[in-house]
Amino acid sequence: MRASKPITVTLGQQQADVDRRVASGDYASASEVLRAGLRALDREEAALNEYMRRKIQESLDDPRPSIPAEKVFAELRAYHERRMKES
Repeated sequence: MRASKPITVTLGQQQADVDRRVASGDYASASEVLRAGLRALDREEAALNEYMRRKIQESLDDPRPSIPAEKVFAELRAYHERRMKES
């Protein structure tokens, strides 16, 4: 029994990218190209998740007091009002 099952995928304009990679000899089949793409996506998502975890932890570990959201938004509104007047 197969560990995976065949699927049908419509790639549209990206079909040319797959064909080019197979024609170059870098990949033996379209399936190999798609598997490599999924592995790259997995790496990208893992890296982004790790980056976000670090940033969140840095924020939680920051000893400075929190700034109330109302104050942050008031400062942002004032900043944008100044920018609009300048332009």
